[in-house]
Amino acid sequence: MRILVIEDDATTGSYIARGLREEGHGVDLVDDGRAGLIQATSSTYDVLVVDRMLPEVDGMTVVKTLRGAGNTTPVLFLTAMGSVEDRISGLNAGGDDYLVKPFAFGELSARVAALARRPQAMDQETVLRIGDLELDLLTRKVTRAGTEINLLPREFSLLEFLLRRKGRVQTRTMLLEGVWDISFDPMTNVVETHVSRLRAKVDKPFDTELIQTVRGAGYKIAE
Repeated sequence: MRILVIEDDATTGSYIARGLREEGHGVDLVDDGRAGLIQATSSTYDVLVVDRMLPEVDGMTVVKTLRGAGNTTPVLFLTAMGSVEDRISGLNAGGDDYLVKPFAFGELSARVAALARRPQAMDQETVLRIGDLELDLLTRKVTRAGTEINLLPREFSLLEFLLRRKGRVQTRTMLLEGVWDISFDPMTNVVETHVSRLRAKVDKPFDTELIQTVRGAGYKIAE
């Protein structure tokens, strides 16, 4: 599971991140709302843990902005503001759960796991398209111009990642984090190798190239 923690208290943030990592999760930690918004919109997460009182942009605004942009990632608000009115306002802002400080890590972990198990909204897009290329998230089927393309699991994940961000350049670091859940550069050509393999299946047999190299920046999928 990939989790983003937005918490400005260094001790609390490190405590949460360390505990979740010890459970085997991939965790990114940022300490202000503006950085949290950038991180939440540039990478894909299973759950967001958001403090309400944040510098730069407060937690309520972070979540409202994400929801307004169509981001449906489950959010656990973490805050010292524990009145009924505070809980209601947090949930109305788009939060999915609310945990009051001080808290037990075991409860936080259980709530994060419960949020990750929740089904996404029924109207969430299940078929990703660009041009004559289609990727069906339910059947795990990829077709182009009506021809089925057989992809390995990692190739499928890479194509899905690019399609969800079509038209936008994805750096090598973004791909490593989003597709391989690697938060450091392993100094291998794993990204380049998989992009090459994906191109051989998705682009080479067809007339139009969709997966593009942006020199000095990364890759994008676009018509």
